[in-house]
Amino acid sequence: MNERGEFLMKPMLDGTVALVTGASSGIGAATAAALADQGAAVALAARRRDRLDTLAADIRGQGGTALVLEADITDEQQAVGAVERTVAELGRLDTLINNAGVMLLGPAVGAPLSEWQRMVELNVLGLLYSAHAALPHLLRAATDSPRQVADMVNISSVAGRVARSGSGVYNLTKHGVGALSESLRQEVTKRYVRVSLVEPGATATELAGHNRPEVLESLRNQFGQRMEAEDIADAITYIVTRPRHVAINEMLIRPTEQER
Repeated sequence: MNERGEFLMKPMLDGTVALVTGASSGIGAATAAALADQGAAVALAARRRDRLDTLAADIRGQGGTALVLEADITDEQQAVGAVERTVAELGRLDTLINNAGVMLLGPAVGAPLSEWQRMVELNVLGLLYSAHAALPHLLRAATDSPRQVADMVNISSVAGRVARSGSGVYNLTKHGVGALSESLRQEVTKRYVRVSLVEPGATATELAGHNRPEVLESLRNQFGQRMEAEDIADAITYIVTRPRHVAINEMLIRPTEQER
């Protein structure tokens, strides 16, 4: 109740803890802020410490709780450490947002093998390391939290559904994320750990900016209307705030003008 005698609704994620990977920009940063707005204490994992510090300050300035975790989750020990520090310093783990990823496109013929390796390391292995470390904590949270449910949200892409010329290895990694998510969902859903897959279409983030200049130039001609990171964060927030008996298994989100 506020000073005027009006009843105030408790934030839907009050008392919970969320870990967001790739939280230094784009969808990760927007999602962390959105979850904090819903009352979650958020652990922010990424490599760029300065970006994380700025985001954490913004969240704290709004009355939220934020833990900065400078980590490269392609390193197994750093990924595990991010999970363990979250639990040690914030007390629990109710929500894992596997958002960290990289998209390096271009023809397969003549492509640098290092780009393919980087996508597998981050989009697949980094996600696996984080998920594996988090699962025991999520299972525990599903039994002892006020909400009696926990969430793992894996961020994929339209590329996890449709293979296109010039994006074969990116397609490979994102199709793999979808397969893992569905298998894991079947395994733990009756234990009230919800595993959800989010597949964004064209979104205005830094994701495409990591491509080689010649590839980046071609991409500029491919994308028209784009969504904002906050649009995807809104969808993720919807997923993790559903009642215990409702699970959103998969969500494909495209800009209205995007055909495929």
